[in-house]
Amino acid sequence: MGMVNLSNEGSEEETLKQQVDEMVTKIDDLEQKVNEVAQFFSSPIRTKLNNCKGSSSLKEREKDKARTNNKKLQDASRREAAYTKRMQELMRQFGTILRQITQHKWAWPFMQPVDVERLGLHDYYEVIEKPMDFGTIRNQMEAKDGSGYKNVREIYNDVILVFKNAMTYNDEKSDVHLMAKTLFDKFEEKWQLLLPKVVEEETRRKEEEAEGSSDLQIAQEASIVKLGRDISYELEELDLQLKELRERVVLKCRLMSTEEKRQLGLDLSQLSPEDLVKALDIVAQRNPHFQPMDEEVDLDVDAQSPLTLWQLKFFVKEKLGNQMRGSATKEQDNAKRKREICDAISKSARKRNRKLMS
Repeated sequence: MGMVNLSNEGSEEETLKQQVDEMVTKIDDLEQKVNEVAQFFSSPIRTKLNNCKGSSSLKEREKDKARTNNKKLQDASRREAAYTKRMQELMRQFGTILRQITQHKWAWPFMQPVDVERLGLHDYYEVIEKPMDFGTIRNQMEAKDGSGYKNVREIYNDVILVFKNAMTYNDEKSDVHLMAKTLFDKFEEKWQLLLPKVVEEETRRKEEEAEGSSDLQIAQEASIVKLGRDISYELEELDLQLKELRERVVLKCRLMSTEEKRQLGLDLSQLSPEDLVKALDIVAQRNPHFQPMDEEVDLDVDAQSPLTLWQLKFFVKEKLGNQMRGSATKEQDNAKRKREICDAISKSARKRNRKLMS
């Protein structure tokens, strides 16, 4: 490891390094899990769920969810199948209404898409955003590949669109406008008879979806609570591993020589004020009685543990190296700037000499 001088047993050093890498990976994974838990418990959905379910504890709801999960899935499947069957019946009844409208003697202009080119309706697509016709509606109602209508309301909207398009594009006194208006009124009369059943089914569907959503939220909350407990266990295990690893590393630290301690003291005095505070924090972490914020700090190097000394040594080495690199870069920049100035002066002098000679 970088902060200690281990024995010549390379395998032992590699083992320690591998353990540290594994811990770093675990910490990253735990951080992601903690963020997930925090995000869930700060979400408005979770708050709303707690307000609705405040009478029972989270742990009890989790147990209830575990006991009834399969049953809820079965119930949801049965509800979905029943909804599909009821909606198919409503669509069948709607199909009867649509068939009666399309069999009317005035329905023929609306049975196929408008032939814009043949009729010379060059501005049709500027006026009508979404063309629609009964032939297209019928094809979608009969589609078997899942691309068709999902409920009666979708079909109703497209039928209305057929009539509105015709009445929008054609003048009120035109035959097509009057035909569309007449069929629209007849269609609305028949639709009003079916509408109560549609509304009843839509209301029922919303209630079932709300119930299913509540079940899903409870399941999510139970899962997050379990994740939180798992994180707690993993943190305890990781803490034990860190303590064990720290003890092993301390045992591997060789004692720092007197000369090395003296040099360390000199190097500490060369740190920037900001880096010096960080160095003193390293000492304070292992020595609770050390006060790094006092106006005058008396650091007894000989009183520090081997691990603390080696941590300080490598910290100081890194920071002084950065300072030296920064100074070298600054010196290089200054030298470059001086060369540029000298070159500019020399170039200007040569120009003046050429003018005098001429």
